[in-house]
Amino acid sequence: MSYQSRKQIILKIVEEKGEADVKELAQLIDTSEITIRRDLSQMASDGLIYRTHGGAMKLSLVNQPASFAQKSSVNADKKDHICRLAAAEINEGEVIFMDCGSTVFRLCPFIKNKKIKVITNSLPVVYELINTEVSINLIGGELDNGRQAIHGIIATEHIQRYRADKAFLGVDGISPENGLSAVSEKEAEMTLAMASNANLTYLMCDSTKLGKNKYLTFAPLQLVEVLVTDEQTEEVVEQYRKAGLRVLNH
Repeated sequence: MSYQSRKQIILKIVEEKGEADVKELAQLIDTSEITIRRDLSQMASDGLIYRTHGGAMKLSLVNQPASFAQKSSVNADKKDHICRLAAAEINEGEVIFMDCGSTVFRLCPFIKNKKIKVITNSLPVVYELINTEVSINLIGGELDNGRQAIHGIIATEHIQRYRADKAFLGVDGISPENGLSAVSEKEAEMTLAMASNANLTYLMCDSTKLGKNKYLTFAPLQLVEVLVTDEQTEEVVEQYRKAGLRVLNH
C-alpha cells in the first residue's frame, strides 16, 4: 500500500477517534510499526496531525495553536528519545526551569508523575502539567501569542527571583565554533536568565540544530553543562565533549 493510501486511512481513523497509537494503526492497516512511525512523522511535518508519544492526535484536540503543535510534532521520535534521557536526570523534590521550546514541551509526559516544581514561561507546558504531581510556577509578563509563551522585562525579573536545581532549555542553533544562537532576542533573553539561575543547565536539541548558526549568537557553549541530543556519530559528540559539555545521546 502506498504512503498516500495509508495517509488517508490514518487521517480517517484519527478524525473519528480523536487519537490512535502506532500499534493500533499498524494492525488496522496491516503494515509494520516502523512504517507507521515514519508516516506519522511525515504527516506531522505537513501539519495534518499532532504527533503524540506513541501515536497521533487530531490537531483540534490539542490545547496549543496548530503552529506550535505542528512544530512540536516534527522529529517526534528523536525528541521523545531526548526527553527520556532528560527525564532520567530529574529527581524527586527538585525545582527545574523549562522554557518554551518544542522539544522541552515534549518532556511533560515523562515527568508528570514526579513530585517536582516546574518554573516555566510556556503555556503549553502549563496545560500539560496541570492536575499532575508537578507543582507549577508560571512566569509573568507579556504574552507572545504565536509562541504561547511569556517574555519581556517582567518575565526576566521573575526568573531572577528563583533558584532552580536544573534548567531544561531549547535552542535554535548550536555549534562548537560559535556557541548558542537564536532567531529572536526574546528567546535568547529567556535562555540566559534561566541558565544563570540554575545550578545545572541542560540543552535539549535534536540533530537538526547541531552545527547550525542562526541570526543571533548570544552565548558560548559553556553557558550549559549538559547537551541532550539524539544518536550522533562519535566525531560529532567528541566536538562538544572537548568544549567541556557532558553529552547524553543514548
